[in-house]
Amino acid sequence: MDLKKPSETIELVLASPRGFCAGVDRAITIVEKALQKYGSPIYVQHEIVHNKHVVQRLRERGAIFVENINEIPLGSRAIYSAHGVSPVVRKIAEKRKLKVLDATCPLVTKVHGEAQRYAQKDFTIILIGHHKHVEVQGTVGEAPERIIVVGNLGEVQKLVVQDENKVGYITQTTLSLDDTAEIISALKKRFPKIQSPAKNDICYATQNRQNAVKALSKEVDLVIVVGAPNSSNSVRLLEVAKSTGVKARRIESEQELNPNWFKGIKRIGVTAGASAPEDILQGVVSGLKKIFSSSQVRDLKIVQENVTFALPAVLRSD
Repeated sequence: MDLKKPSETIELVLASPRGFCAGVDRAITIVEKALQKYGSPIYVQHEIVHNKHVVQRLRERGAIFVENINEIPLGSRAIYSAHGVSPVVRKIAEKRKLKVLDATCPLVTKVHGEAQRYAQKDFTIILIGHHKHVEVQGTVGEAPERIIVVGNLGEVQKLVVQDENKVGYITQTTLSLDDTAEIISALKKRFPKIQSPAKNDICYATQNRQNAVKALSKEVDLVIVVGAPNSSNSVRLLEVAKSTGVKARRIESEQELNPNWFKGIKRIGVTAGASAPEDILQGVVSGLKKIFSSSQVRDLKIVQENVTFALPAVLRSD
């Protein structure tokens, strides 16, 4: 990184809330406490959350990450990632006599339950989400013969269902609120009797972070989103920022900062996806301070989050 300092003062505005949500915090804590209680190795089905820094830190402590449940040795301790898994994966784990801890985000579990209820009523289930995302794959597994994944407006127009009077929709939890609203509106036009979830599937943290980015974008010349390229909620934050007309970039860490981005920039907004650690974001802030001759930092607080999710009973402190 070129540390030649521009002469101007920069203002850094940090979005709040940002970074870890309750589901991510719970999932990481489950792996940490399992390693403390049982020792290594602990096998984790998929990355516990989509962030290479988090995964590497847990790997160094003894966690082993696998994509296929069959890679886990018979009888071993295993953890499902925050994104959830399908019933098929659970059955394989049972057959392999794995000692499983479930780190699935409770809000993802809620969506799985909705899919099950629709399936029991013989509904066609429209799952709004990204086809290859691991959370979507796990949800589809709840009723693969009944779920159709829709990722954009064009796919809505191509939908063919068995009975237009028996259709319901659910959504991936980490989508853009605005994009999802457009797809839901199109679905309601196609299927006037379509049933919706009792409560919005997009998680509270996703909504809060997107709202914070919209507010942040009004006050700065450039938004930097800290998060991994495979983190759906981080990519959505980038899209939300760009949709407001502000310049925006996504990076994973301080090392990716480029001084050439900041010519003519007076105010920089910084936020982080729900799986990005705060220390990585603070590293980005430190990197920005190194680039400029002087800087001012302030928080832009939109809402206070106080949500927590309980750990599995075997990991709770006495």
